[in-house]
Amino acid sequence: MRTPETRDDLVAQLAEVGRMAVSRGLALASGGNLSARLPGAAEFVVTGAGTWLDRLTPDDFTVMDLGGAVTGGASRPSSEWKLHQRTYRVRPDVNAVVHLHPQHAVLVDALGHRIRLITLDHAYYVRSVGTVPYHPNGSDDLADGAAEQAREHDCIVLSHHGCSTLGADIGMAYRRALNLEEAATATYRCLAVGNTACTFPPEAFAELHHA
Repeated sequence: MRTPETRDDLVAQLAEVGRMAVSRGLALASGGNLSARLPGAAEFVVTGAGTWLDRLTPDDFTVMDLGGAVTGGASRPSSEWKLHQRTYRVRPDVNAVVHLHPQHAVLVDALGHRIRLITLDHAYYVRSVGTVPYHPNGSDDLADGAAEQAREHDCIVLSHHGCSTLGADIGMAYRRALNLEEAATATYRCLAVGNTACTFPPEAFAELHHA
């Protein structure tokens, strides 16, 4: 994805991610929400309440400031707007947040297992996985818990709910969501055959992130 220069560019990229996410089974109907910072402004766009991710149009986005005020676009933002807002406040390097409901990531966490990073892509893009205990959607506890995990992780599992993945741009945030779910699927398959040890080599992981 090219670097967005305008709000229209951001919205178009988020709409594309919404379509791809639904087509890959990472979200159903209006489950999940997407956001991105506006270039050169202390504001972000977030999908509106009840919007279907595979049917997003420019009218389906709300503009908000980092204080939580609606400044334009759709009048009702997603019920999860705090999840995005509070992540942006603690991570000035993050310009996009993708919140989806990937089945294997949620399932592996619910079974009480950590998601293993097995391939090079898992190790590089996911790197580490934070977790937040279950809290009601849209709650302050959920948003604050996710923001706290975002201080150390770019991929966060929201227990019995979904995931939040972060990136310097929309493409990277979505790429991390894809790799998180692939890692969770691989982990589930390992568990299914009784393997409890398969993981990316620790020495290679250390070299990858300290080169």
